[in-house]
Amino acid sequence: MVGLVLVSHSAGLAAEAAALARGIAGADAPVAAAGGTEDGGLGTSLDLIEAALRSVDQGDGVVLIPDLGSSVLTARLLEEDGRVVVADVPFVEGAIAAAVAAGAGVPLADVLEAAEEARTYRKL
Repeated sequence: MVGLVLVSHSAGLAAEAAALARGIAGADAPVAAAGGTEDGGLGTSLDLIEAALRSVDQGDGVVLIPDLGSSVLTARLLEEDGRVVVADVPFVEGAIAAAVAAGAGVPLADVLEAAEEARTYRKL
């Protein structure tokens, strides 16, 4: 199953978005949060992202979903062609779409595509 890592400047935001994604996709969905810095501050941490990546990597690839700015740049340091990809998607909507697709057991490219489709979701 494809794993997901939600990368945010805020540990709380990452954790709550991951909980929401698992709540909708199912408790077994491999979704991890990597938010904030090691000392609990705002920012991003390569070490926290790497640890989260390892925790959800089941051998089928991992999608990293960053919130903005430096989280994108930090996540891109971990990209590995065909194994670890960064999704340029809305943070919450993309996370949920990716988690549902991953939970259905689809391959990495299809999980990424599902997340990317979240750009077109309308609320009204």
